[in-house]
Amino acid sequence: MSPNIGITPKNLKKSTHILATILSNEMTLYVKTRKFHWNISGNSFMELHKLFEDQYRVLEANIDEVAERISQLGEKTIGTMKEFIENSTLKESPKEYASQKHMLEELLDNHEQMVTEFRDYIPVFEEDNNDFGSADFVTGLLQEHEKMAWILRRYQV
Repeated sequence: MSPNIGITPKNLKKSTHILATILSNEMTLYVKTRKFHWNISGNSFMELHKLFEDQYRVLEANIDEVAERISQLGEKTIGTMKEFIENSTLKESPKEYASQKHMLEELLDNHEQMVTEFRDYIPVFEEDNNDFGSADFVTGLLQEHEKMAWILRRYQV
C-alpha cells in the first residue's frame, strides 16, 4: 500500500530515487572507511584507527536510517553491492592501499562531495517533491558529514 502523506506517487518515486543514491554513497563511504581502518599504519596509527572506527559507526547508522526512510516512503530498498556501486556517485579504489595522507584526503573529498550533493538534493525534496520530511532528514545527514569532514580537515597540514 502506497503512503497517503500528501506527496504524489511520482514525487515519492523521485524522492526514493535520490535516497537510493544517498544510501549507495553512504555504503561506499562506509566500506572505504572500514578498509582504511583495517589498513592504517604509521605514526598516528591508533588515533586514526579509532577515528575511522568512530566514523564508520556513524555511517553504519546513517545507512540504516536512509534505508528505513526509503521504506517509509513506500519503496523497496536496494541491498546488493552491485546496486550500491551502480547508484553511487562516489568512486572506489580497488586494489589500492593508500598512505595515511591519501586516506585522509580521500575521505575528506568524499564527505565534501556528499555535502555538496545534499545541498543540491534538499531544494528538490522541498520545492519539487513537496517532501519536507526527506529535506529535513537529509539536512541532518549533511550536518553529520560536515562534522566528519571538519575532523578530517584538521589533519591536513
